[in-house]
Amino acid sequence: MAKTPAGGARPPRADARRNQERILAAAREAFTRHGVDASLNDIARRAGVGPGTLYRHFPTREALLEAMLADRYHALAGHARDLAGTAPPAEAVPRWLSAFVRDLRAFRGLATSMKNALYDEGSVLFVSCKEMQVAWDVLVVHAQVAGVVRQDASPADLLRLAAALAWATEDLPEDTTEADRLLDLMLTGVMRG
Repeated sequence: MAKTPAGGARPPRADARRNQERILAAAREAFTRHGVDASLNDIARRAGVGPGTLYRHFPTREALLEAMLADRYHALAGHARDLAGTAPPAEAVPRWLSAFVRDLRAFRGLATSMKNALYDEGSVLFVSCKEMQVAWDVLVVHAQVAGVVRQDASPADLLRLAAALAWATEDLPEDTTEADRLLDLMLTGVMRG
């Protein structure tokens, strides 16, 4: 990013912001239709920019995903914190996992990308996922202290199971109840009482 004489970063030019917004909109559409492996060149074409412009804004597919998903992960982190403070643990854990699975099912292939990013500190997505993961950890520990989640079920275990569930149902229609049914089965195995 260019520097101002005082050493601060200059805000992006208006045309650069518009290009970035068009790329993100085209990526959302392409990822919704074709999954996270959608062609980046096709995304650039749909956004009305050249591939060089796309790569200048988002040097990797992962960087593009991170830009699209950072707000979602931040919202999931906030949702976990809100639930920890307002909902009984027996309700908080299922409600948060349902939101997490719903978000992972948004784009085919996202569950795999998310699962890998949660544990790879070198991943661009790791930073976005970390805030969400920390808030989730607190929610699960709170539920374990309350005796409603098995002690041998770590927060990471539950995220892996939820990612697997999302992966297994990502090709089903969005309005299907199959993901909810499978989540209920999973929770029956980890929840107490």
